[in-house]
Amino acid sequence: MKFLFLFGLLSLDILSKIGALSWVAPMHSGSYPFGGIGILQNIFGISFSLNTVFNTGAAWGIFSGYPLLLFLFRVLMIGGLVFFLCFEKKKAKNFPLWLIATGAIGNAIDYLLYGHVVDFFHFVFWGVSFPVFNCADAYISIGVAWLFLFESCKKKALSS
Repeated sequence: MKFLFLFGLLSLDILSKIGALSWVAPMHSGSYPFGGIGILQNIFGISFSLNTVFNTGAAWGIFSGYPLLLFLFRVLMIGGLVFFLCFEKKKAKNFPLWLIATGAIGNAIDYLLYGHVVDFFHFVFWGVSFPVFNCADAYISIGVAWLFLFESCKKKALSS
């Protein structure tokens, strides 16, 4: 059941990127919101739009000058994480790690298909533009946050 859910998330990531490439204009300066499709405009200071951006690097475009090296690193990390999860006995941490692996796989598939990662969710919080991201990035972030909260709660329980 878990793998069916994760396959569904990976499929959503892939299909949403195909949709972004087909229907969402590339991000550029100019009209609101930077030439994309406006979804929310200044609701309590938050705006949300769809803007296609190509990222040859990792999060926030870091290491963009080394796409092949970054891809090889991603493949090694995915392989190591999946290998670890196949033999891990502590099931409580498995799902957030699988989320992280699923997101990493989604972005690695982008590199194989397009030579870059396709990002398209764009938030502006109180005038500050947040880096554009995709579903796979969200899976990775949710998995990392889940692990952080799990460890924080575990430490609080042990100290009580």
